[in-house]
Amino acid sequence: MNRQRKAIIEANKISTVEEFVLGGYPQKVLIEGKSEDLPVVITLHGGPGSPIPFCVGARGLFPEFTDNCILVSWDQYGCGINNAKLPDDISISDFVNMTIKLIEEIKKRFPQNAVWLLGMSWGSVLSAMAAKYSPELIDGVIAYGQVLYQLMQSRETIDALMKSKAPKKIKAEIKAAAESKEYNKKMAMKLSSAIRKYTYGYNNPKEPKAEVGKIIRGILTSPDYKFKDFKAIVVNGYMKNTRLITELSKLDLRETLKNVSVPYHIIQGETDIVTCTNSIVSFVEDSDNPYLTCKVIPNSAHIPGVNGMQAVFEEICGIKK
Repeated sequence: MNRQRKAIIEANKISTVEEFVLGGYPQKVLIEGKSEDLPVVITLHGGPGSPIPFCVGARGLFPEFTDNCILVSWDQYGCGINNAKLPDDISISDFVNMTIKLIEEIKKRFPQNAVWLLGMSWGSVLSAMAAKYSPELIDGVIAYGQVLYQLMQSRETIDALMKSKAPKKIKAEIKAAAESKEYNKKMAMKLSSAIRKYTYGYNNPKEPKAEVGKIIRGILTSPDYKFKDFKAIVVNGYMKNTRLITELSKLDLRETLKNVSVPYHIIQGETDIVTCTNSIVSFVEDSDNPYLTCKVIPNSAHIPGVNGMQAVFEEICGIKK
């Protein structure tokens, strides 16, 4: 750990890894902030099972965030520092319950602070469900890459892939997957791979890239992570789980989001066809819910680069204590 990072950590009034029992499982959570009176932002990462960039191993890596909020970074059960083999019957509902339990624990720790959720991709499922079931516990939500319905199966996604430079064989497989009534993990991985390789759905080359190398090096030299925890960012308990992706493929959050009763600010990359931006924009406009907003970031995609993260940062800076 370099001197600059050590100085950042030492300057924070709060910088601790605490353990909470969530869903019956002891889990470690990083809590970090410049002062104790800042608004709290609980991060809900994507994947499922991809605890980056805000993970327990990222202590001291994001001073621009921790100067403006108390950042709560949770490696969701089954990955990172909380790696474990997931039970075969674990469900989205189980992760929603873990999320709500974490919010309750953080509320006990900071009873006077505003508490917001930052849900990214899969994490936006958890933020939406928490806003539905426990709106009294939170002051608002920021979501990047909001899951709505027909994840990677919408007509917009399939059309974009069919118009792409993907080989005919890949397009035939995509068409078969789209027409199939049985959507499984294998199909999901095939669609995800095609989106990543042949479209700007995941990353937009026109957007400046985040300093991924710097973040990876920082996590590798974390005072909290061991190498096994770093490895479990990618190789973890989600590898053989099939139930979550099956549930995700059938999930429809339109009614949930239409009726949110706390400020819910969605940020979408312009070329995102994983959680299709055009569909999100139309849905928000038609929802007639003043709590629900959507901001589109030009030349950004499903995975936020510099511009996407800047938009997230600006939303956090706009939170009132």
